[in-house]
Amino acid sequence: MTKLFVGGLSWNTTDDSLRDAFAAFGEVESARVITDRESGRSRGFGFVSYVDPASATAAMEKMNGAELDNRTIKCDLATERAPGAPSGGRGGFRGGYRGGRGSYGFSNGGGRGGYRSRGDEQ
Repeated sequence: MTKLFVGGLSWNTTDDSLRDAFAAFGEVESARVITDRESGRSRGFGFVSYVDPASATAAMEKMNGAELDNRTIKCDLATERAPGAPSGGRGGFRGGYRGGRGSYGFSNGGGRGGYRSRGDEQ
């Protein structure tokens, strides 16, 4: 099985329309548009898996830069995350990386989510 990453998808692209667009190149094992778990809206990318690696290569070459649902998409071979690797993102309590209440010496919070004190009005 060979998996392709497909980026730049329209919010209107569904699993079925993604599968239909890539089925012309060979047997698609799965096609999935990744959605936000809270809103359910597309995150703008997805994955297409082919049974045959040659089909995946052909699809990648033909669909990279092609238009799908009025958006130019990008296709590339998907890379698997290493076991135990971080899942990405900077979220978490108080905004993640340097996004807490402290300002690290900047009077206005440094543009990273800090709070301005009363004497810092500009």
